[in-house]
Parts: sequence; C-alpha cells; structure tokens
Amino acid sequence: MSENRTPSESRSHDSSGHESPGTYSAGASGFAGRVRSAVAWRYGGQVAAQVITWSSTILVVRLLDPSDYGLFAMSQVLVTSLAFMNGYGFATSLIRTAEVARRDIAQVFGLLLLLNASLAGALLVLAPFAAAYFREPQVAEILRVQVALFLVVPFIALPEAMLSRRLKFRPQAFAGMAGAVTGASVALVLAWRGWGVWALVYAPILAFAARALALSVAAPVYTIPTVDFRGARAIITFGGALTLCQFFWIIQSQSDVFIAGRIFDTYELGLYSEALFVALILSGRFLPPINEVAFPAYAELHHAGKRLGPYFLRVLRTVALVVFPLYVGLALTAHEAVATVFGEKWLGMAPLLRNLAIVMPLLSLHIVCSPATNAMGRPRIYLTTSILGAVLFAGSFLVGVNWGPEGLTYAWWVVAPALLAATLTLTLPVVGLAPLDLARAMLPPVAASAAMGLAVAGTGAILPEIAPWWRLAVLVPVGAAAYLAALILVWPQVVRDSWTMLRSAREDALPEPPCSPASSPARPDRTQTIAG
Repeated sequence: MSENRTPSESRSHDSSGHESPGTYSAGASGFAGRVRSAVAWRYGGQVAAQVITWSSTILVVRLLDPSDYGLFAMSQVLVTSLAFMNGYGFATSLIRTAEVARRDIAQVFGLLLLLNASLAGALLVLAPFAAAYFREPQVAEILRVQVALFLVVPFIALPEAMLSRRLKFRPQAFAGMAGAVTGASVALVLAWRGWGVWALVYAPILAFAARALALSVAAPVYTIPTVDFRGARAIITFGGALTLCQFFWIIQSQSDVFIAGRIFDTYELGLYSEALFVALILSGRFLPPINEVAFPAYAELHHAGKRLGPYFLRVLRTVALVVFPLYVGLALTAHEAVATVFGEKWLGMAPLLRNLAIVMPLLSLHIVCSPATNAMGRPRIYLTTSILGAVLFAGSFLVGVNWGPEGLTYAWWVVAPALLAATLTLTLPVVGLAPLDLARAMLPPVAASAAMGLAVAGTGAILPEIAPWWRLAVLVPVGAAAYLAALILVWPQVVRDSWTMLRSAREDALPEPPCSPASSPARPDRTQTIAG
C-alpha cells in the first residue's frame, strides 16, 4: 500500500468566514513546515523500512530456492489482479475532499469492507482454477491463505487516509517500520526453519496485520460502516477513476508471469521473477518520489502560465543522471552481483538480470513523463500510453515466452523503446519541446555512462580470476570514478543544476495530488516479495 497524497486539512477562509478548500500559499510558512516534516518522515520511514526489508530479503533469498519464488509469483498474479479493485482509491478521496463528514467516513469504510470481503470470496472461488491454469496444485493452497490480505486492507487504507489529511506521516512511518520488522522477522525465521514458499506467504500477511494494528492505534476509526451509499457519488466517481487508471497497469505488469507461469517450471519462473524484482528496485523506489515532487511543481508552473519544457528537461536529465549509470553498471556486473548477494544457486538469474538492466533506463524515462501532461490537464496522454503499454507488453510476452526466460527479457527490449518513443511523441509537443532539445539534455548522462561502461568493461577484461565479490569491489569504484570524472570534467554545470534541483525538491515538495500515475494507491509493487 502506498501512502497518499494531497491533504486538505489546510484551509483558507473567505470574506464571510467560511472555510474554502485547502489552498497552499508560498508564504504559508506554517503549512510549509508541516509539509517538510511530512516529506522527511515519509522518506525517512520508507528508507528505514526498506533497509529492514532488504536485509531480510537477501538472507531469505539465499535460504530459499528459485522454485519457491516461482510458486509465489504464480499466486501473486491473481492476488495482484484482484487488488486493483480493493477500494484504496475511495479512501484516497477523503484526502482531497475539503470537508469530511462522519457519514463520508462511514461510507468509505463500508465500501472498503464490502469490496475486500467480495475480493476475498472471489479469491477463494478462483483459487482452484488458478492452480489448474498453472498446473501447480499448491497454488490453490497458497491463495486460500492469502485471502487474509484483503481482510486487512480496510484497516490500513482508512487510517492512512485520515492521517494523510492532517499531514501526519510520522505514525505512518512507524507503522511501516512495524510492518517491515514483523514481515522480515517472520520471513527469516520461517525460511531458516525450512518452510520454503510459505515463508513468502505468511510474512506479508503478518506484516500487513502489524501495520494495520499500528495505524488503527494512531488513527482509530470509531464510525460504524454503512452500505447506504446515497450521496457518495463524488467518492465513488473519484475512486472509480483511480481504479481505471490502474487497470491497464495490471495488464502490463502481470501479463509476463500470467503467460509464462503456464509454460515455465517453477524454477525458471522463479529466476525470471526475481531478476525482474531486482531490476525494478531502482525505478520502483527512486522514481515515485521524483514524480511526487514533479507533479505539483508542474501544476504550479502551468497555472502561472510558464512553459514546462525547460523544467521537464531538467527532470528527465536528472533521472537519467541517476539511473543510467546504475543500470549500465548492473548490466556489466550482473554475474558478480548475483553470485555475491544471492549465492551460486541463483547464478542462472544473472543473464536475465543483465538483459533487463540494459533496457530499464528507457522504462525509467517513460515513467517520469506523465506528471507533466497530467499537470497540464491532459490525462488522456497517460491513459493512451497505458493502453499501448498493456497491449505491447502482453503481445510481446506471448511471442517471447517461446524462447524461455531470456525470451521474456528480449520482449522488454522490444517494448520499452517503442513505449518510450510513443510517450515522447505525445508528450514533447504538449510541453513545447523538440526532439533535438531532448537529445541535447540526454547527451551528458548517455556519454558519461558510456565512458563508465568502457572503463568497467576494460578493467574487467584485465582482472585475473578472482572471487566475484573481489571483482565487484574493484569494478564498482572504477565505474563510479569514471562516471563522475566524465561529468565533472566535461559537464560541471549539469552536475550543479541537478544537485540544486534535488535539494530544493526535497525542501519544497508538496504531497502529490491523486491520479498521478507514479504512485497511485494500491498500485501493485513488483519490487516487494517479502513484506513492507
């Protein structure tokens, strides 16, 4: 579950003394201070939870087999496909509403309970059919246990929304850490005791339960839920719009495992799903905060009548400066990284991770395009690219699956460039840019990453046969030094501009309005396999 968005607790008063919907003024220092505190707790809590989760994940991966992750990935297809209808968007509607009555809360609570109880029932009914589709009877057993996930959702979504309205991210940070500690501990203990795939199943359930308990203590809901939805049109319309926004992302993000799960054995599927998990960590963790900063900034600039083009280029260039070298480095050191972090039994994942890392920079640029057009009131561009992505990915996976796990990674090679090209074709004219402007902005990160790649490849070629972790210890500093040297010596102003933008973004960022695609509520997270 992701935290959400624009609070409406800050209100201004009109001349008659009545409250009007929350507006933000640059001079509202009190509100700005609350925003800075909220951003600090959100980022700090997220980082702390991820450190805990990842420490456990690395140990658990070394204890479990790829086939365990393959089974878990099969079950996640159905769980994630149903999760986009869990009603999280209805809770989000409370955040953006200027005034919330007790009846509104009761209606949202009723909607959440009704929807998630229905999804839990649907999961029970569909479990044997999913097992038959994947030809894995154990999938049905796993899905029956995962019903508990849906039963917990209302007790996370509603307290989160009420806390976010008041910019109270500190309790959410502690709740996230409580869930991370619980999930990490359960996963590690069960994996250590030989529970196999069940370590992956029970850990997120107990993590969700711990998080729900902490949130319910921080923001207890004393309202009795109601299923009388008269007068709830605004809530249902807004939540329904978010659900539609997520539908095509579900197709895009889950079609690979859905298609491959029926053809691959659990070992092959486990290798692919874990390679994708690692490859998506950067885009799944670094880019959503960037979009959260970019969306309100673009909106403010657009309302002020300023051109978004120069700012859009700065965002794209800053993202490229971060993700390009990291993914190039990961592609060049995939074997060493897998051997060092995951162990020898996961070495079959290395070529898959390398292939995915090669194309992930293009996907990263695609992800950060939509806030600009959404801020200009052009959400159809995002919807169009979402539909296109769903069609292209599903079609390419259907073809690529015939060449095994590597065939799926080659499908990414085809679709990611095509999707980025389509996105830029639709986006650049709207923000007032020409392709040549983009090429100039991308030159520093592309050239510096190429220099880094040559340095790493050259150093790797002359290194003697040493342990993978020793090679990694040599290649990583060489690559970092080459990249920074190329940037600082040739494009020092680019480095200064990007650093200034990142620092000011963290200080001045407002939480993101709903419907920004980067972090819409309940978007399935392909970067989590344990908890948190």
